[in-house]
Amino acid sequence: MKIKKICCIGAGYVGGPTMAVIAQKCPDIKVTVVDMNANRIAAWNDENVENIPIYEPGLSDIVAEARGRNLFFSTNVDQAIEEADMIFISVNTPTKTYGVGKGKAADLKYIELCARQIARVAKTDKIVVEKSTLPVRTATAIKDILDHTGNGVKFQILSNPEFLAEGTAVPDLVAPDRVLIGGDTTPEGKEAIAKLVEVYANWVPQERILTTNVWSSELSKLTANAFLAQRVSSINAMSELCEKTGADVNEVARAIGMDTRIGSKFLKASVGFGGSCFQKDILNLVYIAQSYGLKEVADYWEQVIIMNDHQKRRFATNIIKTLYNTVSGKKIAFLGWAFKKDTNDTRESAAIYVADDLLAEQANIAVYDPKVKASQIQFDLKELGSRTDAENEVLVTVTDSVYDTCKEAHAIAILTEWDEFKTYDWQRIYDNMQKPAFVFDGRNLLDREALEKIGFVYQGIGK
Repeated sequence: MKIKKICCIGAGYVGGPTMAVIAQKCPDIKVTVVDMNANRIAAWNDENVENIPIYEPGLSDIVAEARGRNLFFSTNVDQAIEEADMIFISVNTPTKTYGVGKGKAADLKYIELCARQIARVAKTDKIVVEKSTLPVRTATAIKDILDHTGNGVKFQILSNPEFLAEGTAVPDLVAPDRVLIGGDTTPEGKEAIAKLVEVYANWVPQERILTTNVWSSELSKLTANAFLAQRVSSINAMSELCEKTGADVNEVARAIGMDTRIGSKFLKASVGFGGSCFQKDILNLVYIAQSYGLKEVADYWEQVIIMNDHQKRRFATNIIKTLYNTVSGKKIAFLGWAFKKDTNDTRESAAIYVADDLLAEQANIAVYDPKVKASQIQFDLKELGSRTDAENEVLVTVTDSVYDTCKEAHAIAILTEWDEFKTYDWQRIYDNMQKPAFVFDGRNLLDREALEKIGFVYQGIGK
């Protein structure tokens, strides 16, 4: 029997876009996205589709097409679970901030709450799909909870990790490199896998749909993010050496990227990686390795995080040193707060940590980001716990004009690689800044020669 109704628990960065694309590509399947956060659901249902809570190029058009036809957003979790043939779990799995594994292990309390809610509500057999990024063997815990309900309902657990890059989530979903589905090797498990394969086959070529056992699928997600983050930290490590030796990290990256064994992707030096996945998933991988006594494996992957933290710290230190060893009372303009362009996601953004270091030196920071709201920026600073809310509000101002942000600034720090930053009237910005006017380009985004011709003192990464 074909899947007719899908429920997704969690309307965040993964659940919302993924279900929107499934609904668009499978008009005969009713897709309901549920979340306990009423404000988030209200935003997904906003009459003006441009106000949906997640900014991704092209996403609002897909939501506009499918919403109300076969795509629904609701806070009625129980009803959606009861109706569904297939339930995706797409809730947050943050790093633990307490107890055993604090600072490394994934916090699975939301996953367990979902499993218990499904167990309580379900009256008919269900296929439960792990969409959240999870430690290997989490499926066992979910199955244990579901199989001990005592109500005779049969469950199959599948792992279907997402491989989305924020900023390109829509093309990543519409034309994925691969779709990975893991499940039991039993006849029932294979049947469940086949049903999910059939859903994706509506638009994904069969040769791009990979099926594995559930453990391989769970571990593949962590491994993929670890490998990508490792490449970023590797080129960032070389960027510091380039600065000492006179090499140009862009030229080094281009030279090694032409080697087909290495490839050119994720070799762009920067102020450091951010986002919800890389750091969280590597720390999770480190914890798993430690829990099995694999010290050398854990140390190897932990170094990727150490290098990334170092890159952010040395960027802030360089600003302080260059500004004559003091930024106290000086205005530093931040262009960009999102962790990367084409998203309004700020989780683990390098900008947060660079700001924290500069604020510790009593700098005044002005921020401009085309998609991140002032309330989010203040929330990010509050989460650090370094200062009171009142202090953050005094020391950090957010404007909706890049020219106001840069006016009277001693220096500009490029923290996000928004394309629009390249199109500004940099002469106008220079004329209204304190002199000498510094630009610290944490993304190697701008034209160094053009800025230096205007009069800026320019510093990039790895040059």
